[in-house]
Amino acid sequence: MNHAEGASSGAEARAAEAVVQHHTHMSGTLGRQVGSLIAAAAEGDTKASNDARDDLLEWCETELLPHAQAEEATLYPTAHARSDARLLVDGMLAEHRLILGLVREVGAAEGVVQVAAEARALQAAFDSHLTKENEQLVPLLESAPDFSLAEMLDGMHEILGQDR
Repeated sequence: MNHAEGASSGAEARAAEAVVQHHTHMSGTLGRQVGSLIAAAAEGDTKASNDARDDLLEWCETELLPHAQAEEATLYPTAHARSDARLLVDGMLAEHRLILGLVREVGAAEGVVQVAAEARALQAAFDSHLTKENEQLVPLLESAPDFSLAEMLDGMHEILGQDR
């Protein structure tokens, strides 16, 4: 299917919206987890802080990092091939490395305050990254005439969420 067929059926718009919705869900989940971690740290509750960190790291390993890897395997190469998106994608790849580094910092941090600070930095970097994806990359891919975003994302649970 070419883009024109996908656009006329609404498949492109639905695919783009599914990506944005999944990003919104991920951001909310990360925000809740970081909020729990910060609250535990503020109370000086080491056990609750450690439990919140463990939950956060598990979510990062099972959701966040596989999502980033799936984007790098599907969306980013297609966008990178376009001269109007190359620099954006290069920057987003650098942000993926930053996010991975921050996940590692959350795991390596010592003391509840440092763990909370690293987790908050992770949240800020991720939210900034999602804004670029949602407002720049996804619209660019949705409107590209030479491929179908809907076909590219078919079966991509890591990008669209497990319920897709």
